[in-house]
Amino acid sequence: MATAIYLEHYLDSIENLPCELQRNFTLMRDLDNRTEEKKGEIDKLAEEYIANVKNLASEQRVEHLQKIQNAYSKCKEFSDDKVQLAMQTYEMVDKHIRRLDADLARFENELKEKLELSGYESADGRALKSKSGNQKTFPVSLHDDPDLSDTLLPMQPSDVLDMPVDPNEPTYCLCHQVSYGEMIGCDNPDCPIEWFHFACVDLATKPKGKWFCPRCTQDRKKK
Repeated sequence: MATAIYLEHYLDSIENLPCELQRNFTLMRDLDNRTEEKKGEIDKLAEEYIANVKNLASEQRVEHLQKIQNAYSKCKEFSDDKVQLAMQTYEMVDKHIRRLDADLARFENELKEKLELSGYESADGRALKSKSGNQKTFPVSLHDDPDLSDTLLPMQPSDVLDMPVDPNEPTYCLCHQVSYGEMIGCDNPDCPIEWFHFACVDLATKPKGKWFCPRCTQDRKKK
């Protein structure tokens, strides 16, 4: 399924969300107002009871206290209704967030499947997998093309500085920038960075055989 279809379905699902949220917020504000009015009524009843308690008969005291108790019960009822509305509103938003997360995960899996089917490998046929057998996470922005074409536009590190960057997008390489252009994965399964821009590691083409980043190369020499 294409990215555009994911986006279209998601936008359709949240079309009525603003109206539903506005309705719930209005109801909660109304409950707040009614609670405040009832609290004012309780204060007034309490003042009357304190001022006249000595002159009230036993039955009148019980009746007056019952009015105060009923007013408190009504306040609690309004508060419970507001809590239920708040939980409903939270679940309403969370439902759409969960759907978006599920769609994104499904889309990522489809991209990985297309990569595997397209046989995206280096010149010597080595797969982009670590020694332990766990597949490395490939920077997604390299595969924005739905056809996963083999042609990648050459870019320099300075070019990416002028591009709008999503603060949530992961960064790679020694330059700590987002993925762009051609990148190469370090063959050390424990490499903390994993992916590097060609220009940042002085590469023009993909090297044959295994390739280790500068940091991992130094670590291997120390051993």
